[in-house]
Amino acid sequence: MARKQSDYLAGLLADETPASADDTPALPLREDEFPSRSTQPRPANRAGLSLLGRESALARVASGEVKQVTQLQLDPCRVRLWAGNARMQTRLSEATVRDLIDSIVAEGGQKVPVVVRHVSDDPVHDYEVIVGTRRHFAISWLRANSYPDMKLLAQVADLDDEAAFRLADVENRARKDVSDIERARNYAAALEAHYGGKAIRMAERLKVSKGWLSKMLKAAAIPDDVLAAFANLGELPLNPAYALATALDDPARAEAIREEASVIVNENEGAQSDDSPPMPGSAVLKRLMSATTARLNATKTFDMQVQGRFGRPILTLKTVTRQGVTLHLPTGAGADDKQLQEALQAILDMLRENGVSLT
Repeated sequence: MARKQSDYLAGLLADETPASADDTPALPLREDEFPSRSTQPRPANRAGLSLLGRESALARVASGEVKQVTQLQLDPCRVRLWAGNARMQTRLSEATVRDLIDSIVAEGGQKVPVVVRHVSDDPVHDYEVIVGTRRHFAISWLRANSYPDMKLLAQVADLDDEAAFRLADVENRARKDVSDIERARNYAAALEAHYGGKAIRMAERLKVSKGWLSKMLKAAAIPDDVLAAFANLGELPLNPAYALATALDDPARAEAIREEASVIVNENEGAQSDDSPPMPGSAVLKRLMSATTARLNATKTFDMQVQGRFGRPILTLKTVTRQGVTLHLPTGAGADDKQLQEALQAILDMLRENGVSLT
């Protein structure tokens, strides 16, 4: 007999394998120990909401094994994002979602539905997205850009906040585009919101080891100004993030790391203005972990900008460190070679006057 889809979605939460027997708290990593991939647990049965599992689930819906009673075509403007979503919304943009946008256009519409639930306290929205934030963004962008009739394909589920968190988490484990840092922060928020601050209870409900969960919660403590140095948070997996978070426990070292992160942010901004790629995550991590108080004391910030004859900046001095000088040379400033040489000489003279040796 066919089951209702709402019952089926609820059942997916119970399809995960038991927790790992390894409940030993994680040992701190050495600073030179940076595995390239996360060590998150990999359940043997991922029929829950892995990508393959979602496709299988949809096939079972289509075959009639699961009775489809609440699959809708929605206006994304009437669907808000659930506050408990793991993804950092500020990092969603046309560029980061371009692959999905192109796929939806090529396939003539969205094929994999999002999961939503009803809301009753919001006159502007009828539903909120539990699973499928990128799909919601992509459909919203398409409606605003030449595809006004595009609809958001959605399955409606009756879930409380804790069940919604677990449902989203099972799918996020299978998605490469949700970074470990985003999941870690989501875990830290859920720990207080759903489990009363009890990590053991949370680990039991998520069916993960306590040691692994403790590392995720530690990584969640990395501050925003340090994370800003990473152009792509996906390039900061769990083990290196845990080591970085541990290094930040030392106040003096934390100050040096934050200062180095600020320098890297400026360098990445300069690269972006020149249409150059940002610094890779591995290089960012190496610089942050090697930052010391001596490095901090050796870093000086100068505010010098040389303008050309049209009043536009043609050369800007950003920072001076033991490793070198960071300059920003904007394009389209209208300066010729002679003007640029004179601007560079002016900056070099100023640096020497301030005791900066370049030899």
